[in-house]
Amino acid sequence: MICLLPLKFSVACGKALANFLWMFIPPKRKKIAVDNVKNCLNVSNDEAERIAKAGSVQLGSIFMEVLALPKIKPNMRDYVKIVGLEHLTNYISATGRGGIIITGHNDNWELMGGAFAQYGIPLVGVAKKQRSEGADKFICEYRELVGMHITYRNDVREMYKLLDAGHFIGLIMDQDVGRTDGVVVKFFNQATNFVTGAASMSRFRKVPIFPAFMHRNSDGTHTLEVFPPLFVEKTSDKHADLKLMTQKLATLIEQHIKKFPDEWFWLHDRWKSMRVEFSPEEVAEFNRELKI
Repeated sequence: MICLLPLKFSVACGKALANFLWMFIPPKRKKIAVDNVKNCLNVSNDEAERIAKAGSVQLGSIFMEVLALPKIKPNMRDYVKIVGLEHLTNYISATGRGGIIITGHNDNWELMGGAFAQYGIPLVGVAKKQRSEGADKFICEYRELVGMHITYRNDVREMYKLLDAGHFIGLIMDQDVGRTDGVVVKFFNQATNFVTGAASMSRFRKVPIFPAFMHRNSDGTHTLEVFPPLFVEKTSDKHADLKLMTQKLATLIEQHIKKFPDEWFWLHDRWKSMRVEFSPEEVAEFNRELKI
């Protein structure tokens, strides 16, 4: 039904529905979003509430675009413009090897994977298995529909196999992780636990990392910007190598969020592990180390 409707109308309906549903978000969850904005951006409380809401309400538009993927697919190049695609194509032409593409939960990250695939980039989407078997099947089918290959994030062996075969592994790396799965770096001038998967894979296979971020234009289309490749140093100190690259990636994600704050998913409790899994003394030590 969504595919039969005009795309702009569907997206507008999704946004309107999300605006309505915002009233039913628990106050505690809204407070997390507003506090995240206030702790990261130098804005008033009213502006923090507006940004937190905008970052959540956009999910309605994203949902409608996902449902309309069969309709968007034939016109993907008109709907998503990629800036900096030559960074990927030149690398592929020169080496024939795969690499890693990292991003955050900005704008429509689901559409990003389909855009890369339709522009000829052999992308592997790394998915989290959903609790609902039906939801998991739906998400995987729609991602595969636009040309992506899907693997689950616990299947590291398959990721390396596909990487060696010339595919690009797509990783969303801005969500909180457990203490043992991350490294603490500076993010919005706060000690923040970040996943090291991109840096680790890059270092192990000696392949580059391409940061890439989406932005919704005023006419409803999207711009996807690809940055030049980054390479992880391989010294005798593996932890330092991973931390250095993860800090670079965290800084790039932060810069994009500052540029388009209405498009980041502020509802996520991004600093939960720092509160729950690290002691105040450890956090203070991280702050000294990171010069916060």
